Amino acid sequence: MTTEFKLSDVKDPGLAGQGQALIEWASREMPVLKLIQDRFEQERPLAGLRISACLHVTSETANLMLTLQGGGADVALCASNPLSTNDAVAAALAELHGIKTFAIKGEDNDTYYSHLAAALDHEPNFTMDDGADLVTMLHRDRREGLPAVRGGTEETTTGVVRLRAMAAQGVLGYPIIAVNDADTKHLFDNRYGTGQSTLDGIIRATNVLLAGKTFVVAGYGWCGRGLASRAKGHGADVIVTEVDPVRALEAAMDGFRVMPMADAARQGDIFCTVTGDVNVLDRSHFETMKDGAILANSGHFNSEINLSALDDMATEVRAVRPSVQQYRLSDDRRLHVLGEGRLVNLAAAEGHPAAVMDMSFANQALSVEHMARHHEELERSVYSVPAEIDKEVARLKLQAMKIGIDSLTEEQERYLNSWEEGT
Repeated sequence: MTTEFKLSDVKDPGLAGQGQALIEWASREMPVLKLIQDRFEQERPLAGLRISACLHVTSETANLMLTLQGGGADVALCASNPLSTNDAVAAALAELHGIKTFAIKGEDNDTYYSHLAAALDHEPNFTMDDGADLVTMLHRDRREGLPAVRGGTEETTTGVVRLRAMAAQGVLGYPIIAVNDADTKHLFDNRYGTGQSTLDGIIRATNVLLAGKTFVVAGYGWCGRGLASRAKGHGADVIVTEVDPVRALEAAMDGFRVMPMADAARQGDIFCTVTGDVNVLDRSHFETMKDGAILANSGHFNSEINLSALDDMATEVRAVRPSVQQYRLSDDRRLHVLGEGRLVNLAAAEGHPAAVMDMSFANQALSVEHMARHHEELERSVYSVPAEIDKEVARLKLQAMKIGIDSLTEEQERYLNSWEEGT
């Protein structure tokens, strides 16, 4: 499928009304972004700028796009995952809001990359990425577009890792802010958002009872912490696997069993990878798993489960439920892969709740505004979200939640800024 000469490419424009209702519903849970949108519409800090965004096309993302548009930006959007698009939301953005949208749930690999190319045809001044696929295509295949790009943002851990590798090798063409590194992003989005939405996806896909099951979490970063705690809350016996000794120790002291995946593979009923690496669940693990084991991934790419090895081992592959593929092995054991090994919280559910994406996307909007004002001062590197933006997002979220906090007195300020007083 080609997107040439198309202003948008969505599944069904007739879904626009349904999508608009979803966008409005999410907006009710995104008060921080709404405050930013209101200010943007008055100040127009992005006037005359073109932004190409490669994000999960959800109702929450739609509210971010409308905030950028309200700030004066000309926006194009494509999906950052073939299974993460809400087709109704995509239709609403294209048909009702005039945002160039290239996203169809279930699109094949060729269509996915043609949509990335269409977003770059927008000739962006700023990029907004989730996984760095857009940035990678720009640097690898569309280098003629680099001179026009002033800066960008990156949403997720996997993308930040890729971008830092580019910066270290001296090939990154423009400055990018790692939104994922903001405290008001990873401490909340990664932990609470991933924890809840991943279990939501697993339960929707399988309808299994988690209580009493052995649930294996691969990786104990912020996403793994959230997932392990939520699975434990559902009554599961949680095992954590790790390669980092500090994180493994933390998981053990948080009350989880910790062991190598080779041992966990024999015990687990449900497995979920959240590492950002490749082949975390591999052939040797499939060989020892229980009959009926469930395999899911909540890392950005579907490389965490070695699906090629599983295909090679299987004598039969069939869909047994929506978002569930059953792999029957030569010894008659059955392993079940959810959402084609892609992000299960988006492939089988709706992704993170709007209330947590409110903070992540507030960071995105304010980081783009910061880039628009300061890009000439920045080198071609990966930057953290400015501390003042992080604190402002937290302040606005507390305000929206009607939570008050203390302020330091002058005496306390003096004490913290002095060294003379001790015991």
